[in-house]
Amino acid sequence: MREKIILIVGLACWSLSAHAGEETKDRSLMPDASMQEIQKQIQASGRPATSVMPIFSQIVAFTLPKGFDPVFSNAEGAGYIFEAVPLGETTQKWSQMVTVTGAQGLAVTSNASPQVFLTKFAELFKTACPATFSVTEVGASKVSGYDAFTALIGCGTARAPGNVRSEAAAVLAVKGSEDYYTFQWAERGPVRNKPIDLNDAKWQDRLAKLGPIRICAPVTGEAPPYPSCLEQK
Repeated sequence: MREKIILIVGLACWSLSAHAGEETKDRSLMPDASMQEIQKQIQASGRPATSVMPIFSQIVAFTLPKGFDPVFSNAEGAGYIFEAVPLGETTQKWSQMVTVTGAQGLAVTSNASPQVFLTKFAELFKTACPATFSVTEVGASKVSGYDAFTALIGCGTARAPGNVRSEAAAVLAVKGSEDYYTFQWAERGPVRNKPIDLNDAKWQDRLAKLGPIRICAPVTGEAPPYPSCLEQK
């Protein structure tokens, strides 16, 4: 079972570790109903947009911060990924990125806690920068009644062809009824020759700006924007 946890975490969370370790080819927006609704909100108001989308067995809702634009979403096998970057940036060249992922079935097929899930996630990230890796466990919490855990992860030096930089992220993992979900806010910066100090309050503040985060059961016949999830307290 340990090998399966590592495999599914790798599928669902490849985005952050790949960004830290090597440059990915730029990807085009793959519009779906959820992403189109988010973009309409952004274009209409220019304010933070409430993002609500079905990810495998449940509906996921969070706040897309002001100034961010959805640029990519894809479901492949047991993994789902959604990415947003500051307006004018791309999935290849970005200073910050908000990422939401799903790992289908993991909450059912393993007893892994959100803390264990993030430990495996951090191990993948560490391979990109073993000498300058840092991690801070923020702690356990509840999201819509589901177990969750938050950690801050950093690379002082992340190497990619023609691009050496630092990279860090705040990551929230949630164990849903059947699937696992992560909510990430990553940042790139100048290269550092030592581990990044993750005690800066901005990291927890960024996760707070993604809230309120909700994980909801689907309602038969309900269409986007899934009002029952938006109204959940």
